[in-house]
Amino acid sequence: MVATTLLPLLASASALHASWSERTGIPNHRFPHGHIKDACCEYSDVNRINDQISPLLQDLVKTSFFRYYKVNLEKGCPFWKENHRCYSIDCAVATVDESEVAEQLKTVAISKADFSTAGDNGFGLFHRDCEFSENDFCVVEEDDVRSEGVYVNLLLNPERFTGYAGESAARIWNALYKENCFPLDDSGSRQLTSDHQRSWDDTCTEKRVLYRLISGLHASISTHICDKYLDSKTGIWYRNLDCFLDRVGRFPERVENLYFTYAVLLRAVTKLSPYLKTYSWCAGVEGDKGKIKSLVRDIVKVTKSCPPAFDETQLFANSSSDAIKEEFKMHFRNISRIMDCDGCEKCRLWGKLQISGLGTALKILFSFGNKVSSYHLTRSELVALINGFARVSNSLSAVARFRAMTQQEALAAPLDAIDGKEKSDEWTQSTIVTSGTTQSADNGGPK
Repeated sequence: MVATTLLPLLASASALHASWSERTGIPNHRFPHGHIKDACCEYSDVNRINDQISPLLQDLVKTSFFRYYKVNLEKGCPFWKENHRCYSIDCAVATVDESEVAEQLKTVAISKADFSTAGDNGFGLFHRDCEFSENDFCVVEEDDVRSEGVYVNLLLNPERFTGYAGESAARIWNALYKENCFPLDDSGSRQLTSDHQRSWDDTCTEKRVLYRLISGLHASISTHICDKYLDSKTGIWYRNLDCFLDRVGRFPERVENLYFTYAVLLRAVTKLSPYLKTYSWCAGVEGDKGKIKSLVRDIVKVTKSCPPAFDETQLFANSSSDAIKEEFKMHFRNISRIMDCDGCEKCRLWGKLQISGLGTALKILFSFGNKVSSYHLTRSELVALINGFARVSNSLSAVARFRAMTQQEALAAPLDAIDGKEKSDEWTQSTIVTSGTTQSADNGGPK
């Protein structure tokens, strides 16, 4: 009796699969699972860790130490002429008066307060006199009172859909992938042929890692946009499933690269964790110092409970490693400078912060070794690292939410209702393009 009752439901599910595949020509595949390429963990490991660490990160970035970020949004584009004018109100960044930021949080004040070193159990915060040092993988934003720029309360400027689109937006991602020396076909498309994909898979690990980090960040930003999408007609913010499927959900390599980027950031935070838990945190709000210590202690506990998610010793390990490492740094520094070309102010803010967070992670993994006394970071780098990690962590949580939405839609969909809005089951079973496809500027769409 029960089995007979289930037959129509099983037939419905089967028909939904068949209809989608026939309608689009895209075969059905399972959600990426098993080992994450170039990492040392599996998807299930990352999901389990993120379930524990994500709430802690979301609370940590709300504290006074991590919510204020000083950034220069008026540097100008060093590569092409760019009009920094997005006429959408959602592009604008709300700045705060410097007086709102507690003196303890400014780099000069920190050094005067003797927070510049934590001995053998911590790292120092220091002031730099140039855009980047030999150890840096990106241009670093200054948070010194003497530097140019404005203070931003990140909580008042959430990363979400702004409506910024068109040629200017497309040029940014094209430049980022081009700076990565990513191959183009004769038409200039970012759509790879199978031969190109095999060639890319066989390239040196360092170049592949650079591409995967940028692709993972692209997927993360696209996920944020779709997770907080504005209906321009109603003024209501909502989760846009179609947006997510079009930009990320149907492409297995984008999902995998998002997970890979998370693994690299997790490894950097894990490597830094012994020094994070012993650092004497300063805070601008009474009570925040104890809260920060408690949250960091819990984050460290989670990171120490799992094996390394990424093995940084596999990179820059051969006879030509010094030259490859310098080339890697040069490309990543240029990528950070490309962020100054973004015509949307809010996109520019979050792009600069998240690239800086990735750059800080690479600096931790590849510039200091395991020598405790060599760990030197500015407050700006630390804020970028934790906020960048929190953003990617939030993206993984959003992926889970979108998958749940598709499962609900698949159960509710009648057999004859597979139209433009019934695109859900391909994500339930992760219907994804099998040819190697990178994020194109067109697929990236408006921010």
